[in-house]
Amino acid sequence: HMEKQLKPLEKFTVPIGPQHPALKEPGHFLFSVEGEIVTDAKIRLGYAHRGIEKFAEQRNWVQNQYLVERICGICSHIHATAYCMSVEQLAGIDAPRRAQAIRTLIAELERIHSHFLWVGIAAHEAGFDTLFMYSWRDRETVMDLLEKITGNRVNYSANLLGGVKCDLNAEIEDAILKGLEFLEERTHHYLDVVSNDAVFLQRTRGVGVMTRGQAEILGAVGPTARASGVARDIRVEAPYAAYTTFPVNIVLETSGDLEARYIVRIKELFECYRLIREILQNLPEGELTVRVPRRIKPGEAITRVEAPRGELFYFVKSNGSDTPERVKVRTPTIFNMTSVVKLAVGHQLADIPLILAGIDPCFSCNDR
Repeated sequence: HMEKQLKPLEKFTVPIGPQHPALKEPGHFLFSVEGEIVTDAKIRLGYAHRGIEKFAEQRNWVQNQYLVERICGICSHIHATAYCMSVEQLAGIDAPRRAQAIRTLIAELERIHSHFLWVGIAAHEAGFDTLFMYSWRDRETVMDLLEKITGNRVNYSANLLGGVKCDLNAEIEDAILKGLEFLEERTHHYLDVVSNDAVFLQRTRGVGVMTRGQAEILGAVGPTARASGVARDIRVEAPYAAYTTFPVNIVLETSGDLEARYIVRIKELFECYRLIREILQNLPEGELTVRVPRRIKPGEAITRVEAPRGELFYFVKSNGSDTPERVKVRTPTIFNMTSVVKLAVGHQLADIPLILAGIDPCFSCNDR
């Protein structure tokens, strides 16, 4: 009898995006698959481009601090902080110590907000919708705190050139401490869930492994790099604002898989809680702002800060007028995206949404 010849698996190209129900923002992905296994991956970005850097050249120094906040909703404060620090550097002034401390406090609250949001989205991609609902419910706590301090839940607009516009009083400090107590208890629970839930671990443990060497070559930043054992954190390497007074302990994991990326971010939350409490206990007295001239003297300034997703870089150039000549922003997503292309190959198509969510991508930030 004749043996049936097994046909070789056909090669397919699976396009995902630019408009796709699973993508929260537009991005275009092309995956070549043989059966269920991905053999090649290509990414095309730029669908959320709004020309913010060009706009910045037509607006004055003050108007731009509101413009750069619109680069990203979730990490709006860190964009404004980086921009204000660049302009202050050009003007040759330092924001008061109390303002620096409040900036740092809000940046850490924003990091909590961002990480809770990410835990929910990444859990949703793994089909773990209960964790998604729970973490987003708890995220409301930190959003309410931010609203209490700044008046806004998302675009806080806390920064001014030369300082901050919102102060802390006993009532607000009390609310922050109460909120942190609740969040800390919940965070212990989430750490337990992502470390021990059997079904969840099947989707995350050993999936999308990026070795330390790979992370360094691909230039991964933020929690994505720290999950692979790369000690890269701007708050530690080049402290800015109040991080010089309130040092940060770096959080590292070595396994470099999706589980490690969860654990790094959740453990980082505990570091945020510790830091915020320390700032509240030792808040410097004094003014909130110093005067900044309307025209900024000519020069170039560079600022590096640690956004929730990794290193955020600002280049600002002044020609002596009341508008900048150039504002260049480089966000962390573009670096971490290269790791997605690399890690996708050899994995099952079903793992791709998780590998993508694992870097906490922000298409709006990246495309500007």
